Parts: sequence; structure tokens; C-alpha cells
Amino acid sequence: MKTKILKTATSVILASAFIVGETALPHQSFQANAAEVAATSVVKAPSVYIAPIDRAKFLAGSKFDFRVELNDLNSDPGAVTITVNGKDAASFFGKSLVKTSTSTSREFMVRDVTIKQAGTYTVSVKAGSLSKTVKYEVVDVDPVGKKAKNVILFVGDGMSFPSVTIARIMSKGLTEGKYNGLLEMDKFDQRAVVTTSGMDSLVTDSANSASAYNTGHKSAVNGLGIYPDNTEDSLDDPRVETLAEMLKRTRGMSIGVVSTSEIEDATPAAVVSHTRRRSDKPEIAEMLYKLQPEVVLGGGSAYFLPKSTPGSKRKDEKDIIGQFEKAGYSFVENATQMKAAKTNKLLGLFHTGDMNVYYDRSTNNKDALQTFTNQPNLWDMTQKAIDVLSQNENGFFLMVEGASIDKQLHALDWERASYDTIEFDKAIGVARKFADINNDTLIIVTADHSHSASIAGTYWEGDGKSGREAVRTYEAAKFPTYVDANKDGFPDNPDPDRKLAVVFGAAPDHYEDYKFDKVPTSPTINSDGVYVANPATLANPEDPNRERFHRTGTINPAGDSQGVHTADDVPLMAYGPGSSYFQGTMDNTEVFFGMANSLGLSLTGAKPDRKAWVSLDDFLKAVGGTSKYNGTSKTTTITANGKTIVLNHATGKATKSGKPVNLEFKIVQSKTIVTSDSLIKTLATN
Repeated sequence: MKTKILKTATSVILASAFIVGETALPHQSFQANAAEVAATSVVKAPSVYIAPIDRAKFLAGSKFDFRVELNDLNSDPGAVTITVNGKDAASFFGKSLVKTSTSTSREFMVRDVTIKQAGTYTVSVKAGSLSKTVKYEVVDVDPVGKKAKNVILFVGDGMSFPSVTIARIMSKGLTEGKYNGLLEMDKFDQRAVVTTSGMDSLVTDSANSASAYNTGHKSAVNGLGIYPDNTEDSLDDPRVETLAEMLKRTRGMSIGVVSTSEIEDATPAAVVSHTRRRSDKPEIAEMLYKLQPEVVLGGGSAYFLPKSTPGSKRKDEKDIIGQFEKAGYSFVENATQMKAAKTNKLLGLFHTGDMNVYYDRSTNNKDALQTFTNQPNLWDMTQKAIDVLSQNENGFFLMVEGASIDKQLHALDWERASYDTIEFDKAIGVARKFADINNDTLIIVTADHSHSASIAGTYWEGDGKSGREAVRTYEAAKFPTYVDANKDGFPDNPDPDRKLAVVFGAAPDHYEDYKFDKVPTSPTINSDGVYVANPATLANPEDPNRERFHRTGTINPAGDSQGVHTADDVPLMAYGPGSSYFQGTMDNTEVFFGMANSLGLSLTGAKPDRKAWVSLDDFLKAVGGTSKYNGTSKTTTITANGKTIVLNHATGKATKSGKPVNLEFKIVQSKTIVTSDSLIKTLATN
């Protein structure tokens, strides 16, 4: 099955002169190196670093690595004490801390530990005059409420609030100010706003933010499933367990990873990975194999192919595709093969790099596709993933990424980004149908970060004006004239006579003629180390008056070749069991705890029963009943509907009028909970 990928890999990689997105750009490496050089010239004061960091939140029983660093030392700090809630750390964790040192640092590390009891924990470090204290919160999931069997997390990479609006306008249109329809994600009742900053930066990257969703912990820019440390090795940093690892370890659930990017890229990698450097893509491919998600669908075959294979980007002869096949996976490399596959383990790699965007795939734009002309769309990938994963009676966790929303917004190609947003939304529709049939699946739709695209009005050349002068605002904007004649949800033409005028707030110098690019094109070119506007983005690159289309950027031309992320909050929509957790303004790490809560995920040995547990007091308040607890007899007396019921907490038995009744109840976190069905039945019977 590898034949086509192997034959076409070399030509496609060589032909790909332009790559958009967040992946390892040369100027990013230059900036990092320059920062490192500058840092070495500054004398830093000695400091204490503790990982996990202050205010870290843990699911009780989850695994993590614990590390303390004394950095930038100018003398021996003397004796070091490390305690957790006043107890020596080694005794607390039941493992000795491994000690290392350099001429200016001391390190103390213990791997693979857990905290099993919910509560607040204080970590204190003292070394001579140095000291630091951090606090941790350890929580159990709330047993109240119906629990989900499956969770599907949709991540629209870079999908800000304006991205959703743009896609809705282009897909559904408006009549006299009212939308003619809504996107699938618009129809989710439960909504929240998510903040996205990482532990080291106001503005995040996709690795850091996707890691927060998958672990419940903050990380640093470029980090996946780790807290950063002071070593150069990107693979030895303190790890935190991912949701997928927890579910495999304790539940036997199936895992799916679906993306239109390289499957080793930041967001899909966050499901399985532990590395300080998101560009460790050969190693991330191996991490995918180590966890073995039952479904892996996306691009990025170059990191699965042995070095000797044309097109490979590996530096060794490991055949990762072959390893998957030996482990029982069916391997597919195009849409036809994917649809035909009958299997319970599926690996699909449809491009050596990122998959092409929806517009180019759907129009068979061979200038963009090269030889990869049979790539599946995202909703078919989602359907296939659900078909495979739902074979597991234990349930599944599926992450689906619409990756090129972000990658095209980096390139300021908002039209292609919008087509990919609509494709992403249609995949959400597929999941919604499954959830409605089975009534046991939580669906979450969110973004990892935002971009600065915004709608200023419309663009219209009907009166002879063009360029900036043809951007219409307020009442002159009227409404765009996108047409969807075939009713497939996508506009037939991205360049109607009156189109959206989308502007960018965080962009490099570029040309903007408001015309759709025939192929994805970089907004800049490098000219003597400075990024300048690329005339190839113009409909007529040789236009002698092209400077009228020139837009002065807002970011550093010596360092940024594309549009950049912003720190704006992002939307979240949720549907299904556990969706009520998602409300108000949430930190991105809380998305993890919402998913764990919906699954009733206990990592301390308790088995999920998926019963509809409710708070006894809340239930009685709703029906006009009361309860009274007797500490001496350890009983709770319920009065409701003219009935008296006694719960004996010592025996776990319930009686009504002195006769045993089948009422399910228990105390969790000092709160009495009951199954609503059993209480209703007990109250209804004589």
C-alpha cells in the first residue's frame, strides 16, 4: 500500500516551495538563537524552579514527574530541603529524588508519581537563602450527572470568534440582516469563552495550548505534555500524563487522532506526546506508535518512512508504517482506500506533509495538489474514525483538528481558511448525528488560539474603485453576494462581485488586492534578511501601480514572515453528557477537567457506573422535600411527597415506612448523592 506515497514523496517535497503555519520556520530559529546569545550576557540572580508550577491542578491518581531546580548559582547553596505538606518529598512520593548538578545549578527529580487524595498540597523548597513555595490542587471528578461513554474534541486551529462569523456568512448568507441558517457548531446550547495564555507567554502556540486541553496543565511555547527544564535535551523534561494515556491505562478505551495537518504536528501530537520541542516529529511519530491510538488519520508520512525511502525526513531506517502494520493496523493512503477499509485499527497518511486545504482538494487544483489528488475530506475522516472507534464497548476519545484554518490565516489567506472552517463544521455535523443516535457522547468544539482576522465590511468594485478604496463600511457595505447553488454548504466562488473585506491586525508588510490566490502563496519574501511584501499574491504581480495595494505591517519585518497568533479569547461550544461543565470564562486547562468529569474518570480504582447521580439536597429542593442528617445514628431522613425515607449510611441500606427499598445512594466529598431514577421510583410507590 505504500507504493504511491513512496513514488510521489520526493517530487512533492521538492515542489513545495511554500509552507505555511507554525512549523519550524528559519526566522523562528534565528530569533531563538539571538535570544539565547543575549541571555548569556546578562547575569541572573539565583532562583528556584519547581515543576509542576504554582497553581497546577491534578486529577487524583494522574501520573506526573516532579522536579526542583536551583538555577544560576554563584556558590554552593548548602543543604536543600524539599517538602510536600511538611513531609519530605521522597517520603511523600515514596520514591527517592535523583540528584544532578552543573557548575551553576542543582536538580532534584522523581518520575512517574501520583497524588491519590483530593486536596490542597503545598510544596516548599529551601536552600540557604533561597526559598520558594507553590500550591497544588488535586481533585476528583464530580459523580453527579449523567456520564458520557465517549468524548469527541474538535479543535479548530486558530479559529477565533471572527473565523466562525466569516464561515457562517460564506456558508449560510444573510437576508435583511438575519442569517439564513446556522453552522453546526452554532447550534450547540452550551457555550463558554476560553483563555489561552501559556506559562511563559501571553500569546500561545498550538503545542502549548493543545497540551493544556490534553493534560490539564500549562506548558511553554513549543512544549507538549511537559513542564520545561534547564537541560538541552528536549525529550527529558518533566512529563504530565495525557488524557489518552489515562484512558488507555485505566479504562481500556479506544483513542483516535484525526487532523488535516501532519499527524505529528502540534495539536494532534498533544494527544500522545512529551517533548519540549514540537519539531521533534520523527520522535513524535514513534510516540504515536508507542501509545497506538486505534485510529490515526492525517498527513505527515515523511516522518514514518525510513531514511533510505525517497521523501523521508527521518534520520534513521525505522519504518514506522511497517511497525503499525505488524501491530495489526490497516494502512491506507487515499480517500478510496480509507472508505473501503474494514478494520478495528486504522492508520491513514494522505500526504507526505500537511494535507492540502479543502478548496484545493474540492476543486482538484492540481497546481496545489501535485500528485496527491485523492485526499479525503475531514467529515469522511471523522465518520470513519467514529465507525472504527465505536466498536469498543469501553468507549472512545477522539480528537479532530481542522488544522489549516490556522495555517491559511498565517498566510493571510482568509478565504481558504474559511473553506476549511466550513469543512470542519461539517465534520462536527457528522459527530452530532452519532451523538443524537447514541445519547452517550460529549462533543466539544473549541480553538487552541486566535488570529487577528476581522470583518471590516465588504469589498466591491462596481463603481470602478479597487484596492483599499473599494472597501465598503457601514451602510455602504450592504451584504456579500456569495452563492451556494449546489447547496453543499460552501460558496461556489470565493470572489463574488461583493465579498467580505477581511483585515488583519497582526500581520507583516503585504500586498492586498482582495483577490483570491489561485494557489496558496506566502504574503512575504525574504529580501536581505528582511521580510517584504510578496508581489506574487497580486492578481497582476507586474502592476506598475502595485504600491497602492501595499499594506504596512504591524509586526517585526526582521523576524515575522507571516501573520501571528493573538491572545484573544476563543469560543467553546459543547453538547451532550457533561456539557454543563463548560460555561462562563474558562482557562484552557479546565477543558481537560471538563472531559474527565464527563467521563466520570477515576484514576484511583473506582469503576464508572454511568448512572445519573444527583445531589440529594438539590433534588429535594426541586420537588419541595427536606432532609435531615443524624450524626449519632449516621442516618439521613428524607421527607417528600408525603413519604418518609431513611438512608442508613453505615449499612448502605434505605427504608421507607420501615420496609427496605431499592434506593441507590452514597456520600461523595461530604455530599449525599442519589440516582434520580431510584429516588423517583421510591417516592412514587406506596
